[in-house]
Amino acid sequence: MKVRAGISCVLMLATAVGAYGQVRETFRGMLTPEVRSPKLPGAQHLRDYVRDGKLTLGLNDVIRLTLENNSQVHVNVAQVDAAKFSLLQAYHPFDPLLQTTANVSRYSYPGFSQIQGQGTCDQLTQLGQVTYTQTVQTGTSVQVQLNTAKFSTNSGFYFINPYWNSYLNLQFTQPLLRNGWRFANTAPLIIARRNLQQSRASFEAQVNSTIVQAVTLYWTVVRDCGNLQVDRESLEAAQASYQHDKRALELGALSPLEIYRPEAEVATRRVTVIQAEYTLKQAEDALRMIIGAGQDNYVQALDLDLTEKPEPVGELKSIDAATAVQQALAKRPEMQVAQRALENDETSIRLAHNHLLPDLSLTGFYQGSGVGGNQFSLTTGQLTSTGGLGSSFNQLFAFSYPGYGGTLTLNLPIKNRAAQGELGTALVGRHRDLYSAQQIREQITLDVNNAVHQLEVAKLSLAAGQTALDLAEKTLSAEQRKAQLGAENVFFLLDAQTRLATAQAGLLQAQVDYQNATATLDYARGNILDAYRVEVSDTLTH
Repeated sequence: MKVRAGISCVLMLATAVGAYGQVRETFRGMLTPEVRSPKLPGAQHLRDYVRDGKLTLGLNDVIRLTLENNSQVHVNVAQVDAAKFSLLQAYHPFDPLLQTTANVSRYSYPGFSQIQGQGTCDQLTQLGQVTYTQTVQTGTSVQVQLNTAKFSTNSGFYFINPYWNSYLNLQFTQPLLRNGWRFANTAPLIIARRNLQQSRASFEAQVNSTIVQAVTLYWTVVRDCGNLQVDRESLEAAQASYQHDKRALELGALSPLEIYRPEAEVATRRVTVIQAEYTLKQAEDALRMIIGAGQDNYVQALDLDLTEKPEPVGELKSIDAATAVQQALAKRPEMQVAQRALENDETSIRLAHNHLLPDLSLTGFYQGSGVGGNQFSLTTGQLTSTGGLGSSFNQLFAFSYPGYGGTLTLNLPIKNRAAQGELGTALVGRHRDLYSAQQIREQITLDVNNAVHQLEVAKLSLAAGQTALDLAEKTLSAEQRKAQLGAENVFFLLDAQTRLATAQAGLLQAQVDYQNATATLDYARGNILDAYRVEVSDTLTH
């Protein structure tokens, strides 16, 4: 029985990709404590389900533990985390850059001209430069550069010595065609955001598959446990028949040749029990693995006690195939993955067309300069005024000596095979993804139709299995009555026991098939998260 009123399981994702605008697209906003830590967290909540030395689990408990502890689930989460930081990397062209440079140089050389005179000429240059560069999302590159230099010399031909020379340069470059304006520059961001949405949809599809796998393993253990019980009861019945016939042989009421059949049947059914025990152990190990029980040695060693019964409760489910297909096409996350891929293809094609355009750019600048320092008379050599960096900056920021200009540059490639190849690749990608989307729709339709048919077969098998069990019980009761009256051969009694065990196992299989068919139908319709009350969101809450 599927428990729908159980605990709601909310699976953690480090970001809600579908609503990426609500998440800060920054390193700190995207980094989670789990990713930051160099160690893996231990298994969560496993010991909460230990009762009387056993691991007692309902179906919803298995789903919750699977989503919390299963290693493959967390590997899939890491793929979404990687997509987040790929989005962060897409911001690289718009990151501002601040560059500083400091340079000191001193030169001494002998005079070699009449102007320099005899003796040694000394020059000391001290340079400081700060440059800020940033490209905004319209493609405009802005540069602000402040340059200050101090120059001193022992030459007598400088009437300002030492002097400070400062420049402030403001410059912009705007592409007008290729790589120009907002779309061409934000297209990588748009694609990265869709990739993040695509990654989340893929993760949701993987969660859906994991839930179906957990449900199937749960009911497999229930079935194998029931089969083992049926086989043990069949063995006990065969042993009782054997003991009865053995007693009859001792009393001389049975031929020695007739004791071999019940004895052989006991041996055969004992082999069946041994095989059923091994099959159950394999199924339990698979269930322990999917819930992460191996991460806790104490829990790993515990026996399992599954509380859900396979018998359907209430009216059996019926579904219209056409309605289910429409619902699946609207809700299956695989369709979201295909849609995001096609949207990215259209963006890539549009961007490739932009790269085919000529490279036309406009550059403009405006600058100011200033000079300051101690001023001397060239005739008398006397100091006439004092100054320095402050007076240089005063002239600079007053823009007393401005400079400005502009440049229009056109690069016209004779051939642009790189851009043509880019466009061709984008067109091929769209062509491929159109077929992929069609293939996904076809597969979803097939999944739904198969799930509906599987459900109908399971319902018919339930009715037939119950009828077969009722008849097998009546047949065994009749054969037992005949045996008690001495009017029946032991072969028919043993055969009736075998038929009863087969009917019990058949009904159990039909019940489990119905439960699995219900889960498979929920998966095919894209409704399995709602069916088991699982929600993919930013944080993990219980």
